[in-house]
Amino acid sequence: MTNRALARISAGFVALFVLLVARQAYVQIYAAPAIAAKPNNPRHALLDANRGRILASDGTVLAYSRGDRRVYPLGAELAQTVGYVSVRYGASGLEAAYDRALTPGETSGDPATQVAAIRAAFLGKSRASRGADVITTIVPALEKVLYADLARYRRGAGVVLDPHTGAVLAIASVPSYDPNHLARLFAGLRADDQSPLLNRALNGLYPPGSTFKIFTASAALDSGTITLHSHFEDPGYLMIGNFRLHDNDSEATGYADVTTAFALSSNVDFAQIALRMGTPTFYAYLHRWQIGDSLDFQLPASPAGIPPEASIVPGELAQMGFGQGALLMTPLQMALIGSTVANGGVEPRPYIVRQIVRRGRIASVYSTGALSNPVSSDVASKVTSMMEAVVRRGTGTTAALPNVAVAGKTGTATNPFGPSDSWFVAFAPARAPRVAVAVVVENVGYGSLYAAPIARDVIRTALQEKLRG
Repeated sequence: MTNRALARISAGFVALFVLLVARQAYVQIYAAPAIAAKPNNPRHALLDANRGRILASDGTVLAYSRGDRRVYPLGAELAQTVGYVSVRYGASGLEAAYDRALTPGETSGDPATQVAAIRAAFLGKSRASRGADVITTIVPALEKVLYADLARYRRGAGVVLDPHTGAVLAIASVPSYDPNHLARLFAGLRADDQSPLLNRALNGLYPPGSTFKIFTASAALDSGTITLHSHFEDPGYLMIGNFRLHDNDSEATGYADVTTAFALSSNVDFAQIALRMGTPTFYAYLHRWQIGDSLDFQLPASPAGIPPEASIVPGELAQMGFGQGALLMTPLQMALIGSTVANGGVEPRPYIVRQIVRRGRIASVYSTGALSNPVSSDVASKVTSMMEAVVRRGTGTTAALPNVAVAGKTGTATNPFGPSDSWFVAFAPARAPRVAVAVVVENVGYGSLYAAPIARDVIRTALQEKLRG
């Protein structure tokens, strides 16, 4: 072999060595913090014993570390919301959203410090400092009731809010699973056509049915389209060109004022109200309520689905007036609509994490706020009266409680995948609201028979808990 050939080979080895050094430097110096911050980085297992806790509002532990495994005391009740953290399967829910705070390190979410902590733990030189605690707004007593009631059915979801602050007091989705046995269950969970990993309360999109009449009534009153003295004729159907629209089971409410139409849930009357409003006004109020926009929530939450305004024809607008057509809503969005009325026309910004506590000191606190102010307090008061009529003498009497005025609205939403979805949106006490609820039970039928009793049980428990505290 000639000297020239040896020189070329030597130069090649030098170039490869330089590339290797450069790559190693990039990984260890520049990319290491980002790699360490990834929830599915296997080296997180070295810090599991010191991962911070997730707590309920009263200090009940929702997630903590025992040795090298994560423990979830409430099990299936909050599985999709608290989530999981796994070397093999990554992270979800609050475990994923607040991974940087929960992961041990001298400062919350500082990737460089996490690299140092992982390296120290790996080498056995020192014990990593403990991650921060994440304090949620969850009230365990409400969570227990909401989940237990929903778990009687195959699929459903619910959200309970403080209507003034937007704090999530309870949230549940069924079917669920036990995150304490994630490794054994995960393959089956992913293959399950019932989607137990899906958080239906935040990401389930459903036709809201007649619960959306809360929005339609509010928008029509605020825009001056109707008054409480407006009357409508409902013979059981409405012809819109060649399109025939009808009430559920061909019910007809006859000639009645708007409160009666709302209490008895006339689709025909609310189709007429939507048509009288017109598409531009209807959509202007959708935008005022920020329906279809991001909810600015601390966990991934799907925005409502609304069809493009340019695509709307009279028949579609009429159906949207009573929550059908191409309109799709999440339980969280419907809880916010109920909360807006309860809160005097101001839509609160929802939140589930109240504060981060590190080494016994509050490191950050969530600031409450409003998403929008879509209608006046006078309109909110009028719609509250209409919702009281639903529970007192209309379709929602199954949500009534002794000595408590409950404001609510039933929904029986047709869908192409089977029997109707059962909905109920409510708040109480009607004139001094402490709690707002939205519940959906999939493919079971009337809102009054399935969703309303769940909301009633949750409201009863919520008021008892509030009285104690």
